[in-house]
Formats: sequence, C-alpha cells, structure tokens
Amino acid sequence: MIGYLVSLFMGLAVGVAYGLVHVRSPAPPLIAHIGLRGMVLGEQAIDLAKRHVSPFAESSIAQPGSDPHGRR
Repeated sequence: MIGYLVSLFMGLAVGVAYGLVHVRSPAPPLIAHIGLRGMVLGEQAIDLAKRHVSPFAESSIAQPGSDPHGRR
C-alpha cells in the first residue's frame, strides 16, 4: 500500500513541477497510460513465468503431519 502512495505522490510532484516550468508531458496522456500499463503487465508476466518454471519452489503446501509454522 505504501508503494502505491509513494507512486501517486511522486506522480503528482512531477506533474506540479511540469506545470510550474510550463513543460508538457513528453508523451500524450493516452500513450503514457498505455506504456505504464505495459510495464505492469510485463512485471506480472515475469512473475507468472517464474511460477511456471519452478512451481514447487514457492509452494506453501505443507506435507502431511507437519505444521506450516514449524512448530511441533
């Protein structure tokens, strides 16, 4: 949640800075939005690929008779 707030704050700060120096965004809003969407999808694709390459490495399924918290 903190990451989202930091991202929002930094985006607002850059927007204010652009407004103060009268600089237009380097990309039209639609193009910028599509680029950001592509970045998010690319990040998720990497996570998905990692899970398919080693599906058992990050598995949290406990073996029968074992406690998932390591207690006995």
